[in-house]
Order: sequence, then structure tokens, then C-alpha cells
Amino acid sequence: MIERYTLPEMAAVWSDRRKLDLWQEIEALALEGWAAEGRVPADASRAVREAPPVDVVAWKARDDEIHHDLAAFVDVLAASMPEHGEWLHYGLTSSDVLDTATGALIGEAAGLLLDETAALFEVIKRRAVEHRDTVMVGRTHGIWAEPTTFGLKMAGWAFQVLRAHRRLAAAASEAAVGTVSGAVGTYAAVPPSIEAHVCSQLGVGVEDAPTQVVARDRHASFLSAVSLTGAAVEQIAVEIRHLARSEVAEVAEPFRAGQKGSSAMPHKRNPVLSENLTGLARLLRGYAAAAGENIALWHERDISHSSVERVVIPDACTVLHFALRRASRLVDGLEVHADRMQANLEAAGGLVHSQEVLLAMVETGMGRDDAYRIVQRHAAAAWEGGPGFQEALANDPEVPLDAGRLDACFDPAALLQHAGVVFERLAAASP
Repeated sequence: MIERYTLPEMAAVWSDRRKLDLWQEIEALALEGWAAEGRVPADASRAVREAPPVDVVAWKARDDEIHHDLAAFVDVLAASMPEHGEWLHYGLTSSDVLDTATGALIGEAAGLLLDETAALFEVIKRRAVEHRDTVMVGRTHGIWAEPTTFGLKMAGWAFQVLRAHRRLAAAASEAAVGTVSGAVGTYAAVPPSIEAHVCSQLGVGVEDAPTQVVARDRHASFLSAVSLTGAAVEQIAVEIRHLARSEVAEVAEPFRAGQKGSSAMPHKRNPVLSENLTGLARLLRGYAAAAGENIALWHERDISHSSVERVVIPDACTVLHFALRRASRLVDGLEVHADRMQANLEAAGGLVHSQEVLLAMVETGMGRDDAYRIVQRHAAAAWEGGPGFQEALANDPEVPLDAGRLDACFDPAALLQHAGVVFERLAAASP
């Protein structure tokens, strides 16, 4: 992933340095297991751990010669060991090291993602409570609907992020597995006890039925969860973009001193953070689609998946990590213009209360369709610049509501009287 969208913590997980160190640890753990079986010298594992970390430049140079990155690693590591180098990689095949390391790295990356997802949830939760009573126009299809509050809108974001957190944790658990089972996964050259030792020490699970490789539906599920977490961020970003439009102006992204919104127009405060997050979510969906294509491999394995996942797994984790951190900053610093929300609500001229009027008329015994047509006629006239909606209803002899009942229909508080249940649920929620 390009540096612009890479945070240092995630970069460290997917670095060549971390990968080679993990490969070296897997080789050492395998020899520990073999030593417990009495098959290799007891200090062979120690020799691997005491060997210098494999030099990245030397490893790449060797890979350029033999065109096999794991074999190049074994060659360079063995050459650096003063003794017991002949036991290195004993009984293993490349995928035993590669897939097990991938499982461990997914576990490490998922830990960072879960931390950021939890942090985003907490930021949204705090701001939702802050704005639980900030009344605004609800919109469906982009058109005025009934009143809601900005806090309720944010509560919806919070629960979507919470579901993403739980989904991500479950998918990471499935993907953070390894296998040390030999050439076609039959344990012919390496007993299951070696696999159990390696995986338990790394803190990863064991593939139930290996075919030399870990089943790729695990990785596809993980990247699907990553993509859906990105979609939760996108939901927030798209809403902010709409509400920040000049004609709406109900929210504004944080804008730092000295920041420029446009190279040409000094007045601009474009919602660039939200637009950026929308674009990054598109990338994540693409990565998830590619991971899905990796599931079907030939027979016990081929390497059609290898080139794909060298890109999509690290990049998807890196992009989501960045997006979550950015989303937290966006929500935390979001400017909420409650006065503009109230003005937009009032600009609707009471039209957003049409359902309350309809229901009140039905309660008097009027047929629903008759009541609907009357309310719809006055709403359309008000929308087109005619008499005020409530005034027109009050002056219509066909409307069977007295002044007090009609006034009650136009009280936003009545529409929101039960909304507190959402905040009760939110108060009890946590990652």
C-alpha cells in the first residue's frame, strides 16, 4: 500500500522484517517439536534462534537467483548457522511456513483493526449521546420525512460499527490458523504433534483438513469482514457528505487552521475526509472480491492465490486501519450546526408531520384513503407555495380535528417520545 494510506503500526505487521522473523520462529518451533519426538538434536532449535535475523537484502538477492522466496530464506538462514543448519526445514514444505505465518500475521493485523473499530465505536457513542436531543429533519430518498435527532442517526452508525467489530473478530478467528502437515497435507513427513506445537506457541488455530495449504475461504471471509467494516465507515462518510452540502449545511468536517479547501476558490470547505473514506471503501470491496476468487484451487493446491493475497491481505488491512483512524478523527471533530438543523426543519413548513395528521383523522373514524387524499392535497399545495400546511388543514371543514388535536400533531416531541429506547440500548452496548 502507498505510504499516504499506511500507518506505522500496520506497516510493521506486514513488513519484510516481521515476515522473515516470523518464518525463523516457525522453523525454530518446528525443530522444538522434532526434538521432543527425539528426531533432531535438542539444541537445533536454539541454533536457529541464535542465528542472526535473515538479512532482507541477502534474502531478496538469493530469491532473484532461485526464484523461490521461502527456499531463499532457508538457504540464507542455514548459511548463517554455525551448526545444525542441515536440520533446518526438516520435514516441512513451503506452505507449512508461509500459511502458518500468514495466519499469525492476520491475527496481529486483526488486533490492530479491532482496537481501531472499538475506538471508533466509542467516539460515535459519545457524540450520539451529546446530540440525542438535537432535532433535525429525517430524510428518506433524500426527501423530507419525519423529524429525528442527530443523536439517533449517530446511534445507528455506532451499532453498525459494533456489528462490524464482532464480525471482524469472528472472521479473524477463522483466518488466524496454520498448518504444518507436509507436501499434500497428509502428515506423511511430519507428525501432527509438530503442527500442534508450532500453532499453539504462535497462538493460532490449526487447519482441520489441510491440503498442503490452509483453505482460502478463511481468508475470503476475513476480507469480506474487512470490506463490511469499510462499508460501515462509508455509511458515515456518505451521510456527512450529504449533510455538509451548501444547501443543507447541517454539519461540517473539522477544518484546521491554515488548511485549504480548494486551490482556486478560497471559500471552499470541501468534505474531503468523507470523500476519501468513500473511495477507500471501494478498494476494500475490490480486495474482498479478489479473495473470493482465491478459494477454488487445483487439487491439493496451486499458487494462483499467491500473487493475489500478497497484495490484497496486507493492503486491505492497511487501508481499513487508516480509514478507521481517519473516521474517528472525523466524527470526533465533526461540527454539528443545530441551528441550521432547526431552520431546515422549520423550512419544511410542517409537512414532516403529515403522518400524524393522517393517523389522527383515521382515529376519528374517517376512512384511511379519504384522510390520505385530504392531507396529500394540502401538503402538495403548501409545497408549491400555497397556504401553510397546518393553516390549510385548520380551515378545511373536511378535517375532523379541533385546534388542540391539530396542534398536537405538529409537536416534534410527540414523534420522538419513544426514541429513548435506542439510547438505553446504546448505553448497554460495548465491543
